[in-house]
Amino acid sequence: MSPPRSSQWYAGTDRNAYIHRAWMRRGLPAHAFDGRPHIAIANTASDLTPCNAHLDEVAASVKQGVYEAGGIPLNLPVVSLGETLVRPTAMLWRNMAAMATEEMLRANPVDGVVLLGGCDKTIPSLLMAAASVDIPALVVPGGPMLTGTFRGVPLGCGTDVWRLSEEVRAGQLSEADFLRSESSMIRSRGHCNTMGTASTMAMVAEALGSTIPGTAGTPAPDSRLLEGSHEAGRLAVEMVAADRRPSAVLTRGSFLNAIVALAAVGGSTNAVVHLLAIAGRLGVELTQDDFDRTGADVPLLVNLQPAGQYLMEDLHRAGGLLAVLREVEDLLDPEAITVTGRPLVSYLGEAQIWDREVIRPRAEPFQAHAGIAVLRGNLAPTGAVIKPAAATPELLQHRGRALVFDSVEDLHARIDDPDLEVDADSVLVLRGCGPRGYPGMPEVANLPMPKKLVEAGVRDMVRVCDGRMSGTAYGTVVLHVSPEAAAGGPLGLVRTGDVIVLDVAGRRLDVELSDEELASRTPARAAVDAFAAPTRGWERLYVETVLQADTGADLDFLVGSSGDAVSRESH
Repeated sequence: MSPPRSSQWYAGTDRNAYIHRAWMRRGLPAHAFDGRPHIAIANTASDLTPCNAHLDEVAASVKQGVYEAGGIPLNLPVVSLGETLVRPTAMLWRNMAAMATEEMLRANPVDGVVLLGGCDKTIPSLLMAAASVDIPALVVPGGPMLTGTFRGVPLGCGTDVWRLSEEVRAGQLSEADFLRSESSMIRSRGHCNTMGTASTMAMVAEALGSTIPGTAGTPAPDSRLLEGSHEAGRLAVEMVAADRRPSAVLTRGSFLNAIVALAAVGGSTNAVVHLLAIAGRLGVELTQDDFDRTGADVPLLVNLQPAGQYLMEDLHRAGGLLAVLREVEDLLDPEAITVTGRPLVSYLGEAQIWDREVIRPRAEPFQAHAGIAVLRGNLAPTGAVIKPAAATPELLQHRGRALVFDSVEDLHARIDDPDLEVDADSVLVLRGCGPRGYPGMPEVANLPMPKKLVEAGVRDMVRVCDGRMSGTAYGTVVLHVSPEAAAGGPLGLVRTGDVIVLDVAGRRLDVELSDEELASRTPARAAVDAFAAPTRGWERLYVETVLQADTGADLDFLVGSSGDAVSRESH
């Protein structure tokens, strides 16, 4: 076996090797530098990322596993992004977090890495980084929180925030009771307990083969998470010895398996942009259309909020992802391996469904066809997506007059106006929320219902936006419209009163205007004025180089990888 990568820092008797070893001799014995693999623990723990705050405890268990297997564990704090706090949106820094982690893994004497993530953007950014540097890597998802209750009813994080806030606007829930539910919703450590983006990316990471099978979805307070973390530390050492890298695990078949899993669990639309970005770092051929071709006819088997009734703690006790995947095993690539070196499908034989209300058998699905649908038309030349499982069936084919908002501020200023010219058939259009336009593509696509319609009992309308929506959200929302308005997309040309046609079965999103009429229009002045190009810092770099949603919204110069080559000496 060839010497580990870290030996290029530590091996030898010259001055530089002396410096590298000496400065690390703060508790490390001499034999730590005898060729043992050095394993970084890329740790996104942060008090400002509440869903990841417990990852220091997880890291301690990973350390024990690395030591037990003969490796040297090294805590590496990396950029942490909390979806609930950072403004204007965590998505603005996903690529920065990926770039920073990639560079630190390449710059430091490490041979492998364990990736600790939880909240929405942390697992995608860590996988993007690991894919680009391509050293042995595996993920330990931080896990969902336990289920809280309010007035005797289980609360779904995010999903019930949207629901309860609409009840307040409709006059059906007092503001005092709404605020009282606040302390009930977050019962324990861990990320959202619905099938939001955090849970989805954990499921997707397992389906990709990047976790120890059976790990994803383990609740954050569950002692089995620490047991799995210990095992992950052991496995990281084994992966270095076997030279098992992300480029060997994350193949096209792995990504197609992830798309099947995404559909079967009713996962978040955010997984589309994240999987496309990860694939782009590896050079794996994956397009938006693959989500439709591979996932559209996959049955939804998991009865979880926001599409269903239950929560992540229920999914775990009901058999977890492996039980779900066993039901659709014939749709999976049998060759795609996991970080253990074994194919994913080899772990499905003993998986069982323990609660058929939570995980439905294939013969009795929760919904027959529930994958992500990709739409095209003169409003979305390069694509838009919709999650039929979270939509109102009657609205999946719809024709209505557009009510256009040129920015989030415009939306907030007018949506509750009692004189707003809107009815239940209207199509709400929000633009200026794409990767460039916001900037960062925020989770605002699930526009609130106009107050006067909420008071009249309306709970869903067709909404069209170039931004994203939270995986915990629901409704008939067309999002990721590409090209976005700020990049010259036709969404910027729509005017209030234009007729928009949504045909999910036909995979179409159109405005009833001729090509000539569209070509003759210029972007609305208000939409242009709402976009102020950043003049410095990360935002300027981001806006000048970000790609569109249909390819993953990575930065153009970050697509691909640079490998793990060790750079020139620092002294």
